[in-house]
Amino acid sequence: MINEKDISAAQSYKITQNEIGLKFITINNEFASAKIALQGAHVIQWKPHKVKNEVFWLSSNAKFIHGRSIRGGVSICWPWFGAHPTDGSFCPHGFARVILWRIHEIIDLENGETKITLMMIPTPEVNRQLSYQFNLEISILVGNSIHLNLKTTNLSEQPFLIGEGFHTYFAISDIENIEVTGLENKIYSDKAKKYRKITQEGQIKFDAEFDRIYLNTKDTCVIHDEGFNRKIIVQKQNSDSTVIWTPWNKKVKTLVDMGTEDEWKKMLCLESVNALENSVIVYPGQSHNLVAEYIVQEY
Repeated sequence: MINEKDISAAQSYKITQNEIGLKFITINNEFASAKIALQGAHVIQWKPHKVKNEVFWLSSNAKFIHGRSIRGGVSICWPWFGAHPTDGSFCPHGFARVILWRIHEIIDLENGETKITLMMIPTPEVNRQLSYQFNLEISILVGNSIHLNLKTTNLSEQPFLIGEGFHTYFAISDIENIEVTGLENKIYSDKAKKYRKITQEGQIKFDAEFDRIYLNTKDTCVIHDEGFNRKIIVQKQNSDSTVIWTPWNKKVKTLVDMGTEDEWKKMLCLESVNALENSVIVYPGQSHNLVAEYIVQEY
């Protein structure tokens, strides 16, 4: 058990805000730096001090405004993944990434890491979109790795179904030189081919638009990046789907906040999710935890 100092003794963080009042938590401890937006509980940046290049990609044209998700970092998808199943007017990937969360605690741990716990603040718009009562919180552990734990608790009297995910943009040297391992022989649903189910053969490489949901997989994935002389290890728990996405040169032109013309080549989304048939039922009085951990190993 890790002994935790009182929050009043926490020295590793500060709270800042931009010109329109959006607030951010900035972490700088002995292991790493990080920045988290309270809107969306969005991890914008995390970088261990010993690592040369940034770990998360952030668009040069990312919008830091009220009610809009940030293009880059780690976006929380909840309580649905992708489009809403019945109402296309609702926010894609759910509302958790565009509304305000509050700080529950920020704690410096005895081992030098920092633990941040945030809780989502339901709004009238949230209550309009959902018929059930819930509690949603995320714990973020910042150190040589970053550990994310999204906890959904059912406070209602009936079970409910959720889709969810950590929509994570990883910084890479060049998409055409990247390989991803860990999904060999897994079945995926290919959005670019009208969600046709196909079996993955060998490790993953990229030469075109790529938008796939790999199903029924709990396996660890690794992004191999020879250009940055490193690999990024993506471990997860209670996640049965993995999404991999790169827009490529045509799709990216439809996305107004993706930055400069070739900026998309420097990022890859590898997401720990529960989607499609892997969506999760949460029963009354029970909780479900979606967990991911990212580790960088340089060669």
